[in-house]
Amino acid sequence: MMNSNDTADKFAVIETLYRFAAGIDLRDRELLASAFVENAVSDFGPAAAKAGFEYPLLQGREVIVAALSDSLSGFDTTHSVSNPRVSLDGDKARLEAIVEAQHLPSNDHSRHYLMKNRYDVQLARQGEVWRIERVTVDNVWRTGDLAVLAVV
Repeated sequence: MMNSNDTADKFAVIETLYRFAAGIDLRDRELLASAFVENAVSDFGPAAAKAGFEYPLLQGREVIVAALSDSLSGFDTTHSVSNPRVSLDGDKARLEAIVEAQHLPSNDHSRHYLMKNRYDVQLARQGEVWRIERVTVDNVWRTGDLAVLAVV
């Protein structure tokens, strides 16, 4: 049976992915950075491969924040998190969720690229806050104009 501490931790773990998504969508680098440990790893490779391109493994919070912020600067995006499942193990956690990522060129909302992705996230508690140690993103399906992603 789950106790109230487990419930609070599970919500806090999910909130970490919300900070990640909101940081991207609001173009708030500080908020985005708050979701990651300093030596975090971000792997969008599986999702990128299904879309037909390569995306490098990103290592380190500053590298991740700069790469995501810069590569998405020409877009209006919305990231919606659903179906989160959290498992806890002391100060470590694993989060699996579905994230829908909509990308529209900032200067042309008549075009879009929409991805439904599976996120596999490993997290660590740092003080009172949970942060991402590693995130791997795989694609479930995608639709729209792939050329939109070539805008940047």
